Amino acid sequence: MDAVKRFQKAGGTHLVLSHLPYHDLREWDEKGYDPIYERTLSLAEKAEEATDVEIYVTLGPYPVDLVNLKDKVGLERGKEILMDGMKLAADYVEEGRAVALGEIGRPHFEVSDKMKDSSNDIMRYGMELAADIGCPVVLHTESTDPETCEEFGDMADQAGLSRDKVVKHYSPPLITYEENKGLFPSVLASEKNLRAAAEKGDRFVMETDYIDDPNRPGAVLGIKNVPRKTKKLLDEGVFTEEQAWKIHKENPEDIYDIDIEL
Repeated sequence: MDAVKRFQKAGGTHLVLSHLPYHDLREWDEKGYDPIYERTLSLAEKAEEATDVEIYVTLGPYPVDLVNLKDKVGLERGKEILMDGMKLAADYVEEGRAVALGEIGRPHFEVSDKMKDSSNDIMRYGMELAADIGCPVVLHTESTDPETCEEFGDMADQAGLSRDKVVKHYSPPLITYEENKGLFPSVLASEKNLRAAAEKGDRFVMETDYIDDPNRPGAVLGIKNVPRKTKKLLDEGVFTEEQAWKIHKENPEDIYDIDIEL
């Protein structure tokens, strides 16, 4: 609640809360992802009640869950659990309680070929579900470059999901089509990234990847960074008002099929 209050005080009006796992609820085999997703949704509801910020939620089985499950129940059973979690997340989207499947994808560190193949199968399944219900996916993967963007774009093509509906979380400023291959970059809001992105256009959104971990205060970037840096770069003429409007209103409306009222 305090983090969202800080966001609002800095000028923030709307945000996306992406689901992450909770270690005390990691009993997937018995209870599935229901209690994990419900906690994320509850946090969003409480923060909205405590502030004037409108919060949109993305839900999906966090890719690194498969690494932990492999040691507990084996890779095949772990894969089944994540796929069940993906289907449940899609149900939440259809009910209007979430706007996207995410963060889904594959571990951001090196894993075995079998683990990577299983993760790709789960990610592809998520894209297929997203195509069926008409929602985007938010991808958590290793560092992005044009080659990996093309790989994920090919997956989306095979699943029948528009590349415009594939949001690459934690993206560097890969703004042109030649760089992102049609995926939608969610650019980490460091000043260096934003200045580079602004030089190339306005087809991106901004994120902090703020985790709100008491043991890592401010990680990855503080929640106030997006509104504060937007204002700063507007004042300096790095962003035009038209760019800022596109980045913060029109782009998320198009991606998530939402109506941002200001």
